[in-house]
Amino acid sequence: MMIETRRRLLWHGMLLFLLGLLTGLVEPQFSNPRMGLAAHLEGVMNGIFLLAIGSAWMEVRLGDQAKAVAYWTALYGTYANWLFTTLAAVFGTGAMSPVTAAGYSGAPWQEGLVTFGFASVGISILVAVLLLLWGFRQGASA
Repeated sequence: MMIETRRRLLWHGMLLFLLGLLTGLVEPQFSNPRMGLAAHLEGVMNGIFLLAIGSAWMEVRLGDQAKAVAYWTALYGTYANWLFTTLAAVFGTGAMSPVTAAGYSGAPWQEGLVTFGFASVGISILVAVLLLLWGFRQGASA
């Protein structure tokens, strides 16, 4: 099962990397092209992050439940980071990204959606990273 999970993480890493590359191709078409560049980079970097986790997955020493939480929060956080950054580029929202969206703002519902999305990404990535750090610590046992 661990090998299959590892392969799924590697597959998702490559898929997200591809989504990042494709986002870069349409970057000038977004309402906010600078946010489009950010979405491109999020896809590429989060894909590499998943590839790194997948490559090291056999070294993660956590119980089954904690490992499942680490897996799912990492997947959600990485895909959602790309998705909500892409939505911010499409909508032209600016509340959560004052540097890349200076002078841009979306409808209140768009700003709310993107704000919620980025907050959920932050929480999920923190949970995943903290669990992975715990699983990589010296002397950890499953």
